[in-house]
Amino acid sequence: MMISTKGRYALKIMVDLTQNRSIHPVNIKSISARQGISVKYIEQIIASLVRAGLVKSVRGSQGGYFLTREPEHYSVGEILRAAEGEIAPVECVSAGKIPCDKESICLLRPLWKELDEAVNQVVDRYTLQDVIGGLDKPEDEQ
Repeated sequence: MMISTKGRYALKIMVDLTQNRSIHPVNIKSISARQGISVKYIEQIIASLVRAGLVKSVRGSQGGYFLTREPEHYSVGEILRAAEGEIAPVECVSAGKIPCDKESICLLRPLWKELDEAVNQVVDRYTLQDVIGGLDKPEDEQ
């Protein structure tokens, strides 16, 4: 399982919005220049973030984007899911799964389920604030 470019860039965009927030919205061109991501790709990704309610847009010459909450109220998991959709390792353990007729006899399902829970637990444990503050602290010191 790999997080796609879209998911990684969504996190970069959210970090950029956090680090460059002020009373004025942050425009896409400035994010593009700082992050080295094309304006077109940022537009696609930020649309997903707006739909998920993670960022808000302001139109006009001084327009741009800003966070809807404080950085400590965003989990890395919710940002990834807004960009990627499900981050489950296999379809049978995803939230919107299609029922599998072999689920009751599948010997691998417990493995996939545990992997899914572990990944979600990690990405949901860290916040946007944790990311900008550095993730090098052991869990018991946070």
